[in-house]
Amino acid sequence: MNGVKIKVAKAPETLDGWFCLHNLYRIDWSRWQALAQDRKDAMLAEAEGLMAREQAKEADHLGSSGHYWLLGHKADLMGVHFRPTLEDLAAIENAWAKSEIGSCLVPAYSYFSVVELSTHTSAPRTEEAAREAEAALRHRLEPDLPQSRYVCFYPMSKLRGEQHNWYMLDAAARRDLMRSHGVIGHSYADRVRQIITGSMGLDDWEWGVDLFSDDPLQFKKIIYEMRFDEVSAVYALFGSFFVGMRLAAGDLRQYLAQA
Repeated sequence: MNGVKIKVAKAPETLDGWFCLHNLYRIDWSRWQALAQDRKDAMLAEAEGLMAREQAKEADHLGSSGHYWLLGHKADLMGVHFRPTLEDLAAIENAWAKSEIGSCLVPAYSYFSVVELSTHTSAPRTEEAAREAEAALRHRLEPDLPQSRYVCFYPMSKLRGEQHNWYMLDAAARRDLMRSHGVIGHSYADRVRQIITGSMGLDDWEWGVDLFSDDPLQFKKIIYEMRFDEVSAVYALFGSFFVGMRLAAGDLRQYLAQA
């Protein structure tokens, strides 16, 4: 084109695993409080049954689900579901929407993505190491949600600005930047579990990030430290943050039955 050279960065390959759906709801408190107690009890029993069925999938390694009570006004409840197919996720979404308690759930936000891992790793040197690496990889691509008490979820993208554009960096530069970025994450491995899902072409942002910990202050610490790293300081764009506490079936009754 008239001697003009166009720089095209090579897209890195990714490994993709289970699909992931985040469904966030507000509680219609006026409707809930107007219900008779026996109706509330029946709705809670049905909700507990849905949660039990979801947990049964995890026991058979057919998926993983978690429910969280969120702080703040953005939403009250968040369901996080990992499943092999879109049809599996649609069945979960429809089950809650058609349930009795679904009449009190007002959709506030949703996020659809797929577990994503980079292929920027070195090859194992022995057959035993290769088998261990394959098992670890499968566990990461088909994750069980941690039983940690707290969760922090947020979507994010990489910058495509006029002066700084992540997607115009060559592969070696991106790899080096992500390696230093990963060092920070690994330093929190004993306190924070992280699951990254990719959503290019699937939702409005490019990645979804779930952080899990028994100490919610660690969310602030890890993200604050990462903000000073070049990957975040120059190239990262962040969406809303949602922080909450994990709910077992009995916890849902505790939170709603007292209202």
